[in-house]
Amino acid sequence: MNINFITLFPEIIKPYFEVSIIGRAIKNKILNISTINPRDFTTDKHRRVDLPLIGGGAGMLMMSQPIVDSLKSINSESHIIAVSPVGKRFNQKDAVRLSQKNNITIISGRYEGFDERIIEHYVDEVFSIGDYILSGGELSSLVIADAIIRNINGVLGNHESIIGESFENNLLEAPNFAQPFDFENSKAVSIYLGGHHQKINDYKKSLSECKTKFFRPDLYQNYLIGARNAK
Repeated sequence: MNINFITLFPEIIKPYFEVSIIGRAIKNKILNISTINPRDFTTDKHRRVDLPLIGGGAGMLMMSQPIVDSLKSINSESHIIAVSPVGKRFNQKDAVRLSQKNNITIISGRYEGFDERIIEHYVDEVFSIGDYILSGGELSSLVIADAIIRNINGVLGNHESIIGESFENNLLEAPNFAQPFDFENSKAVSIYLGGHHQKINDYKKSLSECKTKFFRPDLYQNYLIGARNAK
């Protein structure tokens, strides 16, 4: 997969992909990361990329021309994503679905965002990672990219480790424990030591349900709805 980041701050994006499993995926040619800076495409002699809002308002807005020309410089079949507080809440199902794409481009906004016509005419999907405002779209873009990348076959050492993670089937992952079994007078779940895999899996599912019901009742309701519809 190739992921392009359109950003005014490529120095924020690049270091993230130099380490850990994603760094190995790039080294193994499973993944390619590119950054495109709209300043390199602006026609303004001062490399300006922002202008006041039409109709007035606080702040500045990213200009259309540098972003559009940045988009035209990449693969025409790339799936274009914009990050914005107005977008759909990004979730695990989106990450899994998008991991099947060959080419993705993520636009990171700055200032007051970018011209609405960019979204209307060039963007395939708009995502938000939460109901809060960040200084720019780079962090949101990295979050979305990371969630997508780890679902690409070959990125994780064992692809089966994805199975049973949080948000699969609207459940949080069951509690996990590392050795030692008894740490500071607090013991791990003893049934995990039994060696009976079916019993362990069944117990983990019940713990997963309890954990979801406690921490994410909204998610738990979706789980119940899905379970009823599956009958």
